[in-house]
Amino acid sequence: MRKSLLAAAAAALLAAAPFAAQAQSEPFPNRQVKLVVPYAPGGATDIVARVLADRMRVTLGQPVVVENKTGAFGILAMEEILKGRPDGHTLMVGNVSTNAITPIIYKDKMKFDYETQITAVARLAVIPAFVGATTAGDFKPQSLKELIDYAKKNPGKVRYTSAGIGSYPHYDAAIFAKRAGFDSVHVPARTGAAGMVGDLTNGDVHWAFINVASVAGLVRAGTIKPLAVITDKRMPEFPDVPTMTELGFAGIGTFNWQGLFASAGTPADVQAKIAAAVNDALASDDVKAALARAMGTASPTASPAEAQAWLKSEIGIWRKFVAEADIKLE
Repeated sequence: MRKSLLAAAAAALLAAAPFAAQAQSEPFPNRQVKLVVPYAPGGATDIVARVLADRMRVTLGQPVVVENKTGAFGILAMEEILKGRPDGHTLMVGNVSTNAITPIIYKDKMKFDYETQITAVARLAVIPAFVGATTAGDFKPQSLKELIDYAKKNPGKVRYTSAGIGSYPHYDAAIFAKRAGFDSVHVPARTGAAGMVGDLTNGDVHWAFINVASVAGLVRAGTIKPLAVITDKRMPEFPDVPTMTELGFAGIGTFNWQGLFASAGTPADVQAKIAAAVNDALASDDVKAALARAMGTASPTASPAEAQAWLKSEIGIWRKFVAEADIKLE
């Protein structure tokens, strides 16, 4: 009886083997692809993810959906892409805060090794930022110099916001205030860029480094006053707004980049196929137009290897900024 059961089990395994082998060798993608965004809908990273998803579903021939998974400085989104098999079907669209700064300042909060378990597959786009000020209430500064002078005359009374403690707008603002020689109170937004916009609009805070994509309409409407722009040269859409370099603060402020990330165990050929689909999307006229409406520019890397080298360089740059700002995180 025992021999009969063993023989039956062996036969079942042999019969299942071809199907298992077939499942393992199925070409990518063979089902829905998920792009995990570590922020609430409405911010620059979410905008880029949705633009990308619309085009990638055509290129890949499978549904591509966006899932917003906020919290823990992007760590929850990273954990999401590490949950299942490393087969490329769950990816993360992150930005400079989540994927260059968080691995430095919140390494101890991670239950995984970022450097060995998460990999960059492609750089996606860059979006410039404003130093923007509220026009609500009685806040009067109309220029960057006026903001600095006002803050110096009113220590402890001027507030700025960011996408969260340790986010790149937090570091940008802290370094700017430090170099300009004034104090300002940090009031982090609870819901990323969307919260920053609301806090500035309501006058709950006075100023911030904030993505052009998030506030362009409000700037045109006069709700938020742009004091400076973080770009190499003035933006054609806002020709009257000076650059930080023009105002004597070269090197301060971040071009917000977005990148696509995967579990490091994802096979090289799958990473290459994802990167090719991304580059196809970023080269298309409709994606370029959608990014332009969000004030963004496609900035693709040629390969996953180039993306990984770029990310390593970015993390090195941010180690220096983190040290200079000396922000207390607790």
